[in-house]
Amino acid sequence: MSGTSEGPAPAGDLVRPAVTERHVSAPSRTSAGTSPGPLVPSVPSVTPGPPSRTPAPPVVPDGTSLRTFHAAFATAPLAMAVVDREGLVVTANEALGTLLGAGTRPLAGRAAADLVDLASDARTWHAYREMLGGSQARLRCTRRLKHPDGHVIWAQVTIAPLPPQERAVLISVTDIGARRELQARLRHLQMHDPVTRLPNRTLFFERLSAALEAEAYEECGTGRIGLCYLDLDGFKAVNDTLGHRVGDRLLAAVAERLTRCAEAAGLTRAAAPLVARLGGDEFALLVEDSTGTDQLADIAESVLKALQAPFDLSGQRLSLSASIGVVERRATGTTATGLMQAADTTLYWAKADGKGRWTLFDPERNAHRMTRQALSSTLRSAVERGEFTLEYQPLVGMEDGGVHGVEALVRWNHPRFGTLTPNRFIGLAEENGSIVQLGRWVLATACRQARRWQLDRPDAPPIFVSVNVAVRQVWDSDLVADVAKILAETGLAPHLLQLELTESAVMGSAGRPLQALQALSDMGVRIAIDDFGTGYSNLAYLSRLPVSVLKLDGSFVRGFQYENADGSSAHPNPADEVIVEALIQLAHRLGLTVTAECVETASQASRLRGIGCDTGQGWLYSRPVAPERISALLMSANRPQASAAGSPGNP
Repeated sequence: MSGTSEGPAPAGDLVRPAVTERHVSAPSRTSAGTSPGPLVPSVPSVTPGPPSRTPAPPVVPDGTSLRTFHAAFATAPLAMAVVDREGLVVTANEALGTLLGAGTRPLAGRAAADLVDLASDARTWHAYREMLGGSQARLRCTRRLKHPDGHVIWAQVTIAPLPPQERAVLISVTDIGARRELQARLRHLQMHDPVTRLPNRTLFFERLSAALEAEAYEECGTGRIGLCYLDLDGFKAVNDTLGHRVGDRLLAAVAERLTRCAEAAGLTRAAAPLVARLGGDEFALLVEDSTGTDQLADIAESVLKALQAPFDLSGQRLSLSASIGVVERRATGTTATGLMQAADTTLYWAKADGKGRWTLFDPERNAHRMTRQALSSTLRSAVERGEFTLEYQPLVGMEDGGVHGVEALVRWNHPRFGTLTPNRFIGLAEENGSIVQLGRWVLATACRQARRWQLDRPDAPPIFVSVNVAVRQVWDSDLVADVAKILAETGLAPHLLQLELTESAVMGSAGRPLQALQALSDMGVRIAIDDFGTGYSNLAYLSRLPVSVLKLDGSFVRGFQYENADGSSAHPNPADEVIVEALIQLAHRLGLTVTAECVETASQASRLRGIGCDTGQGWLYSRPVAPERISALLMSANRPQASAAGSPGNP
């Protein structure tokens, strides 16, 4: 047996003494490093017995002979050796010689540290020397030893001190090769997916974390890392229609193609990308020491191309595609969590952009997404903190130029992002359901303000207030009850409240939404269709809805302006004029009034007046302003003039 091990040896483990047997003194050695025989317990003093021709063998107090102890040591299946304070083997049993391949060569007198490689690491060697010096601690370590016939032995070496008077230690050696092989098989099963035989999520993150450690890229390599995060498009339909057995076979076939793509990508490199199945129909290709986004893009393209070919699975011919999120960046400062979050976000973009494609991570796009998430998560509490305010934009009669009503427009005074207009957060509020709470607050605040204006001008005709309502407010709340309660609390007459819904929401209404709109109309509340002309435009359905006002989308009004923002002349769009005139005539025949949005120039207002438009809204008259400005405007006897501040446009 050679005195060296292959590869670094694990450090030993120290354990405290655990000796419970009775010990007696041993005979002294005849010379350093040698012994006339096995080191066995000596005979204690006993009372002389009757004379005998053949002396009885020495016995220990319990009656067992020393010869029995010697025989047990020699034939024990556990490989053992007694080592003196100089580190030399005093005696060893046959099992140790067999394990180490010593053959007929005696082990006595040889250095134990060389036999079981105790000097290969400093910690173990130091602990061993302390034990030889008399320390009562125990030492346990694992060693990879080379047998004389060439095979490797994984051995667990345990060193225990004998009683101090023995001035020796006992070394026992156990072959743990079978145990390690079993552990390796169990680890392989634990770290690999049973369906595809690919590394699973656990092993993937283990490799990813190791690749991101500083020492992994500081000395060599590019110092960059790349990841292709892949999801199969429509895989759920395969499971649902053909069963999970076919689905599993499809996953295995996909894994084979991904592995071939990784092997092809690794032909010119030291190692191929790691292919792993992260769960379900999600796979990942990890590229360590990537050379840049071009390399990751080539891998993503090869994967998409490889998956385009149909899969033949026992008579089932299946086709599928995949969406891939691609992330490539410097390893420095990157965490496994951060990399996976970026990959997951990019995969979502690939899905949203149409599937069957790969998308590269975009920091700016991600910043926008993070902003949306930050806004969405604080919407509900923002209402409670009073961060929302209302501004009002006048609705002006085209014939008399008077203010007939105002539209309430919500603003979010965000502590971090400043003042936000509705297009920044209304969609988010509809997605997470907070639009119900926010909409109820807007409705109550607007009605309360309209009633205040009415009380401040008791001798003037009251103006109505128009409030936008999302279709989810109709589905997720009792809008009719909310409106009735708010009108009762504020004292505002129902005909002075106008609710605006988008054309797509109103035209698609059926069941509960339609019943709610009818109940509100019966209550006296006016219903307006906002952005009319851009949605379904189902005119036959329009005649059956409880609608009283159409608000023409501003795109039609902009189409026939007679002057540009800088005062220069502009040619009108005849088609837009014809459409607007026809819509106004149709609305009037149905008993509806028409409001034109985005009125920005006097020529637009003149033309709208000429074709019979009832009211106008836009920067020609006023921007959205605070309620105090509306109060001043109502108190003024002069006709509202165009706002001097800013350039024309719709808020």
